[in-house]
Amino acid sequence: MDSLLNEIKQCSVCEKFISPNPVLSIGENSKIIVIGQAPGRIVHQTGIPWNDKSGDNLRKWLGVDKTTFYDKDKFGIMPMGFCFPGTGKTGDLPPRPECAPLWHAKLLSMVNEIKLFILVGQYAQNYYLKYHAKDTLTDTVKNFKEYLPTYFALPHPSTRNNIWMAKNKWFEYEVLPELKNTVQNLLNKS
Repeated sequence: MDSLLNEIKQCSVCEKFISPNPVLSIGENSKIIVIGQAPGRIVHQTGIPWNDKSGDNLRKWLGVDKTTFYDKDKFGIMPMGFCFPGTGKTGDLPPRPECAPLWHAKLLSMVNEIKLFILVGQYAQNYYLKYHAKDTLTDTVKNFKEYLPTYFALPHPSTRNNIWMAKNKWFEYEVLPELKNTVQNLLNKS
């Protein structure tokens, strides 16, 4: 695993498009794998995954503190694109398409016993759920139970999604309690 992580840290496949700085955190014993979109500007600068307001929201949703979240025996953190993709007109650009096909399977093959994949956002959901994903992120998240026990589908926890959260109150009352319960049960077994 260390050899592969070093190889990823040296990756330059996308350097003609972005400034490479791969950000991930995963170990051979990670039980819960969080797959998000791509690091934002702050995460790119610090090199710590989910080290921003979105990460604070995600940890709140999961019901875990930073110490638990960054324990590689508990959580593996692996975005669809390992590097900050840059900024577009309405937010960050999509993750680079080269990253997940190049690295995900190699990394996951080195993890001993994954109990759950948490798919944060539509890029991760479409890649892992494939044709089982619904037409919209909202419908995929609303039907999260269809993907259990392997996958748990979530929207992105960005503050930019406050409008989505306000329109979809069911998420807070139906999905988040189930998410916290699922995560706690898995962590208690490890």
